[in-house]
Amino acid sequence: MSGQRKVVCVTGASGFIASWLVKLLLERGYNVKAAVRNPNDPKKTEHLLALDGAKERLHLFTAELVDEGCFDSIVDGCDGVFHTASPVFFSAADPKAELIDPAVKGTLNVLKSCAKAPSIKRVVMTSSTATVAFNGMPLTPDVVIDETWFSDPDFLEKSKLWYMLSKTLAEEAAMKFAKENGIDLVTINPAVVIGPILQPTLNLTAEMILNIIIGRELPSFFRFVDVRDVAYAHIQAFEIPSATGRYCMVERTADISEVVKILHELYPNFHLNEKYEINPIMLLHLVSKEKTKSLGVNFIPLEVSLKDTVESFKEKGLLSA
Repeated sequence: MSGQRKVVCVTGASGFIASWLVKLLLERGYNVKAAVRNPNDPKKTEHLLALDGAKERLHLFTAELVDEGCFDSIVDGCDGVFHTASPVFFSAADPKAELIDPAVKGTLNVLKSCAKAPSIKRVVMTSSTATVAFNGMPLTPDVVIDETWFSDPDFLEKSKLWYMLSKTLAEEAAMKFAKENGIDLVTINPAVVIGPILQPTLNLTAEMILNIIIGRELPSFFRFVDVRDVAYAHIQAFEIPSATGRYCMVERTADISEVVKILHELYPNFHLNEKYEINPIMLLHLVSKEKTKSLGVNFIPLEVSLKDTVESFKEKGLLSA
């Protein structure tokens, strides 16, 4: 097991991606320092404490993302840090206070602590395709988005895409700070992350699948990736010495009618809304998989991700069988 005796920190450890990351790290033999807001909240930590290896090698720590210096003692002595913590929601009364400041200041807070810890060999940050694909360019059939693309903050602000802006500004700030302070930083840039949930409550992206099942209004297209691939890519990005820069993670771009069709084939008893309006212009582009495949990622097909997402809803009592 490649992680034996290594110590790593995971920020926002109770989240959807982070929970899977903790699970895989423990399976590889790592000692994991899990930073969460409230270690005494069973809804946030019970599923982590139940993981194989947790009793011996999982240690919970209290950390508020923007509480300056709170990560100093947590990351001290770590070989690596996985920074996953960031607010995730698409509407906010005060976007700066609720989304942008916590994302940017929180990221810098973690990195400042990392800069004080000479033991840290690499920081892997959970970013998003939100930092890649939103620059106002038309997504025509000849377009292939890759890691050289960067979202335009001015375009995002004018478009009131506040979550996308928060992630973009946080990644920009992280890259600048890392360069100035000699931190080896790698970013993972996933699309809409679905797949089985470990935590007891719904997260925003998994909830999108539930919303499709119950017929709520949603965007006409999505870029999808499985949470297990995303967690695996984080670990590979830490363990492979040559890993560098950004890694886009999109298994498939699919319109909502394709998702409905797959769900209908998997679950013919579901009464699905098949009358969603589609914007075909937005469905034509691709996102390159080449760089991420260099991490050893073999993307889980969308059909498998959707089935496993729904089955986990049933297991958690979030959806009747």
